[in-house]
Amino acid sequence: MESLYSAELKRYVDAEGVTKKLDALIKAPVYSISKAALADYEKNYFEARCQKSKGMIEEAKSVIPGGVQHNLAFNYPFPLVFTRASKNKLYDIDGNEYFDFLQAGGPTVLGSNPEEVRSKVIELLNDCGPSTGLFHEYEYKLAKKISDLFHTVDKFRMFGSGTEACMAAVRVARLATKKKNIVKMGGAYHGWSDQLAYGIRIPGTKGLQSQGIPGFIFAHTQEFFPNDIDSLKRVLRRNQLHGGTACVFMEPVGPESGTRPLSRGFNAEVEALCRKYGALLVFDEVVTGFRVGMGGAQGYFSVSPDLTVFGKVVAGGYPGAGGLGGKKEYMRYLGAGLDEGVGIKKALVGGTLAATPLSCCAGYHMICEMEKQKAPEKANDMGDLLTDGLNALIEKHKLPFVAHNVGSICHLDTVGTMHFAINWHKPWTIPNVLKETSIRKKEMEHIGAAYMAEGLVTLAGNRLYTNAAYTKEDVDEALRRFDSVFSRVEKIV
Repeated sequence: MESLYSAELKRYVDAEGVTKKLDALIKAPVYSISKAALADYEKNYFEARCQKSKGMIEEAKSVIPGGVQHNLAFNYPFPLVFTRASKNKLYDIDGNEYFDFLQAGGPTVLGSNPEEVRSKVIELLNDCGPSTGLFHEYEYKLAKKISDLFHTVDKFRMFGSGTEACMAAVRVARLATKKKNIVKMGGAYHGWSDQLAYGIRIPGTKGLQSQGIPGFIFAHTQEFFPNDIDSLKRVLRRNQLHGGTACVFMEPVGPESGTRPLSRGFNAEVEALCRKYGALLVFDEVVTGFRVGMGGAQGYFSVSPDLTVFGKVVAGGYPGAGGLGGKKEYMRYLGAGLDEGVGIKKALVGGTLAATPLSCCAGYHMICEMEKQKAPEKANDMGDLLTDGLNALIEKHKLPFVAHNVGSICHLDTVGTMHFAINWHKPWTIPNVLKETSIRKKEMEHIGAAYMAEGLVTLAGNRLYTNAAYTKEDVDEALRRFDSVFSRVEKIV
């Protein structure tokens, strides 16, 4: 089952070696941007050069809770207001230019706002408008394109977000298997729906970070420890006596896009267990789909998930950004047509503004251009180059930081916040874990501010995405800026 696109990813992370480094990182003293350097950045960059952003955020707080709409938009000491995106650059309202390593959370593998896609969207808007509530030809074109590229996607249905697609996957799995339980990898994120907001960010947290959700909602949701096949076996075995397992959710490169990386063969082991216990395997390819390669992580790992969750990229970064694909025997539970799966119960799903002409047109042309321009391969090469350079800087400055990547999905872990885990068999350790992660999260925000002041937009200060618009010269310049930050790091705790 070798993917036509497996060559797009030229190397895979040494999961065992990286894990050992991360184990050491959370035992080491905390290193972060020095207080003097942070004060300098606050005064001479944020206060001196970002006044329009500061003023607008202050006004926004009066009508928007916290001043921003999404956690990714938060930045210490205050969020910045971005007004333009092009290729691999972002520009704020004050006119400052940045390298974009956030990439809207991952979908802009080709580059931000490509003209080849934008022109097609404008043409569609002139002819049709963004939405009619009826079928449009681009719905077929997009579904056919995805089905052609992903070997397990016989059929595809659009949703409004990755969260909605995950919700649909749960309902389909329960209808198809007639089993109750959902199992996910601890620390992984599959959207913010009630049943899946469990064990997020840090393995073992269960519902600790899921405020506003009654505990009984998680009666049929469990987690297992990343990269620990015996942990998954125990959960599946126990579930046999309590309603069975409907599905196992996987982020195929590890929780939070590989923050805690998985060994090369782990997905195949999970697939084998799913077959043994009659559970559907659900691959969450919101990030990895079309980024690891045009055939997704499943093509690279040569595994066969039953259902595949897609995110922002299937709408080309435009609104209406999610979908669920899978094998036809399971996708029939989503059939909306009169003759699709006659006599079976259908999953309750919705979304008036899913699969709009706008989102399907943008997604179709974005995916076509990515394939044509070999965008994943170019982005992955730049990710390798960036990570190698970061590791050289870590060695140069003798820091305990850990840099690793799977292609264009890059991690720069300075404090190890998400490498902690909670062991409920040792409850006396929980307060210490919560205290440590709180301290480290604050320092992650501080070093993230230093990156921003150097013109480097990252995801939460510890994840970076490259895209096909990056060049070696761009990466070299970005590394020079990281070097400037690292030179101002000291032991904090």
